[in-house]
Amino acid sequence: MSRNLDRFRPDATRRLMLQGAVATLLFGIAPRAFAGSAVVAVRVWPAKAYTRITLESSAPLKFNQFMVPDPARLVVDLEGADWGSELDKIAQRIGTDDPYVRQLRAGRFKPGTVRVVLDLKTEVKPQVFTLEPFGEYQHRLVIDLYPAQPDDPLMALLNDGKGMPDKPAAAPEKPAAKPQGEATERDRLEVSRLVTIAIDPGHGGEDPGAVGAGGTYEKTVTLSIGKKLKALIDKQPNMRAVLTRDDDYFVPLAQRVGKARKVGADLFMSIHADAFVKPNARGSSVFALSERGATSTAARLLAQKQNESDLIGGVKFDVRDRHLAQTLLDLTQTATINDSLKLGKAMLTELGEINRLHKPQVEQAGFAVLKAPDIPSVLVETAFISNPEEEKKLADEGYQDKMAEALLSGIKRYLAKNPPLSRNKMA
Repeated sequence: MSRNLDRFRPDATRRLMLQGAVATLLFGIAPRAFAGSAVVAVRVWPAKAYTRITLESSAPLKFNQFMVPDPARLVVDLEGADWGSELDKIAQRIGTDDPYVRQLRAGRFKPGTVRVVLDLKTEVKPQVFTLEPFGEYQHRLVIDLYPAQPDDPLMALLNDGKGMPDKPAAAPEKPAAKPQGEATERDRLEVSRLVTIAIDPGHGGEDPGAVGAGGTYEKTVTLSIGKKLKALIDKQPNMRAVLTRDDDYFVPLAQRVGKARKVGADLFMSIHADAFVKPNARGSSVFALSERGATSTAARLLAQKQNESDLIGGVKFDVRDRHLAQTLLDLTQTATINDSLKLGKAMLTELGEINRLHKPQVEQAGFAVLKAPDIPSVLVETAFISNPEEEKKLADEGYQDKMAEALLSGIKRYLAKNPPLSRNKMA
C-alpha cells in the first residue's frame, strides 16, 4: 500500500507527466503507450446534494477505488484507459464552488492504468459504478460524492429562511364579500394547517430531457419554473414548498418520490416540457397515474420516455433500496389516483387561461414519478419545447412567471374543494 501511495502523490504524478513530455520531445513517443479505451468526455455536476463526475469512454473501463486520509482523497484507478486530451485537461472541470472536490487530477500510474485523484474538501461517501451505453451516451464510469452526513430534507425545509414559521400560521383572512356569482374557488381557499407542496423539476444533470431546436434544455426550463413556483407558494400564509432538486443535478425517480414522502407532502407536482417528432405539436397537458393501461398511445409513449430517466441519468441501486423502491412504486391506491385526477383537472383549468391545451382532459399512464401511494400527484407538460414558438415562450422569463402563477392557481383551486386532513386525522 505504501508503494501505491507514493505513486499518486502530486510530486510523483508531476514526475510521471514530465517523463512522458520528455519522451515525446526526444523520441516522438506520445504519452499513451497502448491502444486502450479512449475517454471521450469528462463532465462534472456539482451541487449541495452531491457532486457527480462522469467519464464517458469508447469501451468499458475497469476500475479500482480507495480512500486515503490526511488530506482526504478518493483514488480511482482506470485499467485500460488510453491517455488523451480529455484526461489531460481534467483539472479544468472542477470549479472553486464545488462543495466536495478541491482538485481533480489524473496521471499515468503504470502501463495500462490511469490514476484519477480527487482532493476532497470534506468527508464523503463515494459511489463509483459503470453504466452501459444508452441513448447518445457511450460507456460511462460515474463517481458520485455524497456528504457523509446528508441533510434531512424535512429539517432543511424547516430551517429555510422561507420555511415554517416559529408560530403556527394564522388562518388566512376571509376576503371581502363579492357580488353573487363573482367569487371563485381560489378566493375561498381556507385550510387549518400548513400545506406542503413537493415541486419536482423534471430531469437534470446527465439527463437534459428534451432539447428544443433553439438549444433550450428541458431541465433548465423546468428548474426555472419550479423555483418561481416555490417562491410564490412560500409567500402564501398557509403553504410551503420543497423542491426535489434545486440545481442542475440528476435525481433518480424513486428518490423524487421518497423526498416528497419524507417531508410529508400533501401534493406532488412534476414539471416538464413536452417534445414530439413533428414541430407543430403544441399545448399544455396534465397527466396522472394509471393503475392499468394508458389512456392514449401518446400518454403511454410519454410515460415510457419519462421512466427512462434513470437509465439516461444513471443510478446505482443498493439491493435493499431497490426492493424498497419497487415496493413503494407498487403501492398505488385508487383513492390517491382519484384525487390526482381532481388536481389535474384544476391545473388544466388554469393552464387553459395562459396557453392552448393539447388535450382537454387529464390523461393517465404508468409514470414512475407519480407512484407515491399516499400523495395526490400530477405531471404537468407546460408546453412543447419541440415547437419553435412554444420553445421561445418557455425560455422567456415573463412566460415562466405566468406559468408559475397558473400552477399556483391550480393548486389553490384544488385545495379549495379538497382541503387536506388535519395531521391527527390522517392514517
